[in-house]
Amino acid sequence: MNPLGALTGRLAAQGVHYAPEIVQAAAKHGLDPALLAAVAAQETGGPGANGGRNVVGDGGHGRGLFQIDDRWHEFAKTGAAMNPSANADYAAGMLSGLLRRYGGNVRAALSAYNSGSPDGAGTETTWGDGQTLDYADSVLRHYQQLEPHQGRPQRMSINLIGALTGGVEGLVSGLFGGSTSAASATDGIDPTSLESALSQQSSAFTNINTLSSYAQSQPQSDNLLASLIDGDDSNS
Repeated sequence: MNPLGALTGRLAAQGVHYAPEIVQAAAKHGLDPALLAAVAAQETGGPGANGGRNVVGDGGHGRGLFQIDDRWHEFAKTGAAMNPSANADYAAGMLSGLLRRYGGNVRAALSAYNSGSPDGAGTETTWGDGQTLDYADSVLRHYQQLEPHQGRPQRMSINLIGALTGGVEGLVSGLFGGSTSAASATDGIDPTSLESALSQQSSAFTNINTLSSYAQSQPQSDNLLASLIDGDDSNS
């Protein structure tokens, strides 16, 4: 099974609804699928849930799995907004862009996704244990339910590596930078830092050998990921 299929199966087993659509959208936009799934759980799942729902909410303004608001997004006024695949793709594009805008700062990107401001508290959620969290912290609590062995991510770098297969246009490269890391959210990739990030930091794609094998199995023209993992800075 390729890494995307393995991730889909793992998230589905954890109760993530629409796991194939979420994983595909996350891969296309270079996101950690667990982070995107956590946003869906926050938007339409509720405290403690791992899966979101394809619903109309927020007084009729929030559309679909990721509650895209029709007061701010033309996309939400279209029928595609209630298609889980299109909805996840739209949300992933937004979140990826926000991570780039705010230098990979996860809290800032999540806050802006919800409130429009990187410093905004956004929607508050009270969990079953009585803890009330702002939007970003609540998403990150959902995230830690999906990735219980991870610490809370401070920064994520987004690197679109090009299509590997079947319309997948991006793949997570280096995801986690702890409190002492300053991983940048850039479109450029340094092969050495990518290898280090993949081998030293845990992420949704935890097995560098699996990734390398998967990339090596793709046609040479689509084999940038393998060359980067192997430390070859040639794109040919």
